[in-house]
Amino acid sequence: MEGEHEAFRALLADAGADVVVAATPHALDPDAIYVYDPALVTDAGAVMLRPGKEGRRGEVEVMAADFVEAGLPIAGRLDAPAMAEGGDTLWLDERTLLVGRGYRTNDEGIRQLAEALPGVDVVAFDLPHLRGAGEVLHLMSLLSPLDVDLAVAYPPLMPVRLMELLAQRSIELVEVPDEEFETMGPNVLALGPRAALALEGNNETRRRMEKADVDVRVYRGDEISRKGDGGPTCLTRPLLRG
Repeated sequence: MEGEHEAFRALLADAGADVVVAATPHALDPDAIYVYDPALVTDAGAVMLRPGKEGRRGEVEVMAADFVEAGLPIAGRLDAPAMAEGGDTLWLDERTLLVGRGYRTNDEGIRQLAEALPGVDVVAFDLPHLRGAGEVLHLMSLLSPLDVDLAVAYPPLMPVRLMELLAQRSIELVEVPDEEFETMGPNVLALGPRAALALEGNNETRRRMEKADVDVRVYRGDEISRKGDGGPTCLTRPLLRG
């Protein structure tokens, strides 16, 4: 696992990212590698979330300490009974935050997020049940941005209103084939406009992204991604919105 994570960080650095490794001690928690979920980064700083998975809630204050160490202010916190995970949030533009309402993010979490983000249009969509509460399905399990007018997505499970919104915004979709949804084909990390990092093995999704003029790099994630069902977006938490 350590070798894969080191190689993953090297790919990010090669793409021009300043990679910050969280160093605050934390109890044994395999999910802690997926740093996207405990917080949402905004122009004003980090909003600390409250994960729907109870075993992950200890990560929130640990990550807050890492943010402070990195010079990122804490702009707010969600309180019980709110639940929200970063994987259910997606910035469509600077003033539009999409939020998936599912088993890890509830109505109160969405309400408190909207309250913490004055001037931001928080747009919520119900997520599909699929296999139920025991298996995580985030909004970003279905959709990942690649550019202001391009995203990779799995339309068969997308909410109708979300598909309509993307069409209204003239956002083109690179569609993930059925056989690559289960292997995290839609979970792609944008390194910049039409530059992406994806889990190796989803060859048809990669071909379709490249056909849309996306520069795609891949990483090996047998340990850090496949075993925990967390793709490249899950493994990162950008500190600056670009």
